[in-house]
Amino acid sequence: MSIWFGEPSIDWANSRRDGTLLNELGIEITELTDDSLKGRMPVDGRTRQPGGVLHGGASVALAETLASWGATFTVDPAANYCVGMEINANHTRPVAEGWVYGEAKPLTRGRTTQVWEIKVTDEAGKLVCISRCTMAVLARPSEY
Repeated sequence: MSIWFGEPSIDWANSRRDGTLLNELGIEITELTDDSLKGRMPVDGRTRQPGGVLHGGASVALAETLASWGATFTVDPAANYCVGMEINANHTRPVAEGWVYGEAKPLTRGRTTQVWEIKVTDEAGKLVCISRCTMAVLARPSEY
């Protein structure tokens, strides 16, 4: 059974990258499963730290992007929208090139908050970063 509200569009989400951090870092949403959202980000000059490996902040940007879109896709957009409240991350291994892949799954989806776990892995499937992001579910203001 799917956790998504309606039929969310990966193409629509990716079309909204222009002029944002997502575009600058090369972050893209790649897949929706019944209970997760997946994406990827290149490890290149845009996302490396001066030491030559993936910057932890870039991993966190990927994690929050996936949690944000995931939360957004689970609520009725006519009634609610979601914003990040808190994020943490543990970086477990360096990556110097290629791609990293993220998968976000909800740990809890409440009426006013959601908590998402995001695993970022390298091309070999090894854990690079584990993150948890708390999202606020807010009511859309009345357009009366």
